[in-house]
Amino acid sequence: MPLLGELYQAVSAENALFWWVGDRENWENVFCAIEDGKMVAKGQVGIMNVIPPGCAPNCKHHIYVNLKVVPHRERDDGLLDELYQVLYERAVVLMRTLPKTYETYLCVGNYVHESANNAFFTVKKGFQPLENLYAMKRSLEKPIPALPLDDRYQNRLWRIESAEEEVEYLKLEAEIWPEAPLGLERLREYKGHSNWIAMNVLEGDTIVGSTMAWQEEGDGVIEDVFVREPWRRRGIAKHSALPRHILSSGAWVRHGQAASKGSQ
Repeated sequence: MPLLGELYQAVSAENALFWWVGDRENWENVFCAIEDGKMVAKGQVGIMNVIPPGCAPNCKHHIYVNLKVVPHRERDDGLLDELYQVLYERAVVLMRTLPKTYETYLCVGNYVHESANNAFFTVKKGFQPLENLYAMKRSLEKPIPALPLDDRYQNRLWRIESAEEEVEYLKLEAEIWPEAPLGLERLREYKGHSNWIAMNVLEGDTIVGSTMAWQEEGDGVIEDVFVREPWRRRGIAKHSALPRHILSSGAWVRHGQAASKGSQ
């Protein structure tokens, strides 16, 4: 672990996206390169979402890889290639455990400023853009403006505690993103984060919009912001308490990241 910690410090100093190895049962998905007693690279692979039965035929499972090297070796294609090949082989093993009904995307997620790492995957390995993530920062010492919402809508905190509620949420989420639904395993992973909460906007008893947030490594993360098709362009995401309540719900939200997986 000390060697891993040194690599993490070197990589995170460049503000790169570095996966931690997780619990022992996940270590078979982690591969390291060590030279002269130093860890110079680490690769990791994991299943990010599994498509449940009944989804559209064009839906895809998602497996992600994370490959990071010490900054002075970030353009060492030989080192990157060697570790990537091991990751690819492990990804194939994981893919064979997934339901055969759907194909699988192999993906990598990086920040845009990780130019050398991005170039390795796009130029050398032929990866293509799939989706974007956006980050934001906000001081909670500044007032959060109250934006009026039509009286027919109400806000609700939702902890999605029962299996029936999980099914209900995933059905709504798959309605918004039919080609890449979240899946039960990923939802439960989200729910396992510190201070996790979901919030809805309702018209009567009908959920018309939703978002969720949690704390991760000291940051606030906002995910899955959506408004259902019949209620879009009514200012529900912008003017409702969806983002406002998330920002004001606790001092832990110092800054957050919101996925482009959002629909207004």
